[in-house]
Amino acid sequence: MVDMGRVETEAIAKPSSSSSSSSSSAVTTSTSVTETVNGSHDFKINGYSLSKGIGIGKYIASDTFMVGGYTWAIYFYPDGKSTEDNSTYVSLFIALASEGTDVRALFELTLIDQSGKSRHKVHSHFGRALESGPYTLKYRGSMWGYKRFFKRTALESSDYLKDDCLQVHCCVGVVRSHTEGPKTYSIPLSPSDIGLHFGQLLESGKDTDVNFDVNGEVFAAHKLVLAARSPVFRAQLFGPMKDQNTEHIKVEDMEAPVFKALIHFMYWDLLPDMEELTGLNTKWASTLMSQHLLAAADCYGLDRLRLLCEANLCEEVAINTVATTLALAEQHHCFQLKSVCLKFVAMPENLRAVMQTDGFDYLRESCPHVLTELLEYVARVNEHSSITNKLGNGLVLDGGDFNGRRVKQRL
Repeated sequence: MVDMGRVETEAIAKPSSSSSSSSSSAVTTSTSVTETVNGSHDFKINGYSLSKGIGIGKYIASDTFMVGGYTWAIYFYPDGKSTEDNSTYVSLFIALASEGTDVRALFELTLIDQSGKSRHKVHSHFGRALESGPYTLKYRGSMWGYKRFFKRTALESSDYLKDDCLQVHCCVGVVRSHTEGPKTYSIPLSPSDIGLHFGQLLESGKDTDVNFDVNGEVFAAHKLVLAARSPVFRAQLFGPMKDQNTEHIKVEDMEAPVFKALIHFMYWDLLPDMEELTGLNTKWASTLMSQHLLAAADCYGLDRLRLLCEANLCEEVAINTVATTLALAEQHHCFQLKSVCLKFVAMPENLRAVMQTDGFDYLRESCPHVLTELLEYVARVNEHSSITNKLGNGLVLDGGDFNGRRVKQRL
């Protein structure tokens, strides 16, 4: 929800001169709240090359979708919308597809970079000052967008087109206003304690019906709780291909402290105390646990835990751990963590030190293509620095020459 501002008005009953000293004067307030009701839609365009030649002004439309009580649709013009452009550009618009008059809204149209580098082409009303306010669509069929969204020749040689497919992400924020009067009640609500109750159930060990053997250490749990929290456990414990022995399951390729932290989160919905769990009070130990826990969370489909670990690792980037964290981010598709790591490694004062770590050797062996991205990042961020010159004169990140290819800066 994007708050576009609040306008407050007060209705004050002023006391008359005869009662100005009275303490019973009435003061009432009301608040007018203007905000956006947001929604989004992903539109995939397969067979782009076959759509060329459809004709100027002719379009491919998405399915309709509902945001803020109105129906919307995305319109893509392979040969452009205007005859004056003579098919030089493709056009992209969002249109009001239902009945409506003077519908005010914010929009964002994004052409997705399918190379994984997140260099998306974004046109957005959101998150910036609006000199003339939100856009107003007068009636059904009114559109917002770009006749010259992208030059066709550039689009067809870009990372936006992959396997003859384009992907468009559209956000709509419909502006709504309402007035809030004074509340006639005040009921304090305590925070949710469901995690506390499930956590106490785990600690009690009562009525557990499954045991996990992790490197000789046994953890007792409740099948229904695990199945409710994880689609992987649900399939393992109750699915058609469930394990033959669901009362005693051996867990491979995971350390006992990591599995203990995983189970702790599934019951408490909170990360455990890493220092208490590892018996160490070093930042390195905390980072190592977050790395292993992120991989475990991805394995068991625990998205919230995965994001918590990703956020922790973004805060804990350091010389001796950043290379292994970068490899982990690549393997588990943590794009924000990957960006933070690349930025850290590319700093001139960090690059050479990181290259001396054992983690960098692991990165080179497990994710060699990331080194190419790192070189591009270094070239882009430090184009005129001395470290860039050294890289160009033979200091190559993997000890080779990348098959003789020169890495060009991409803007």
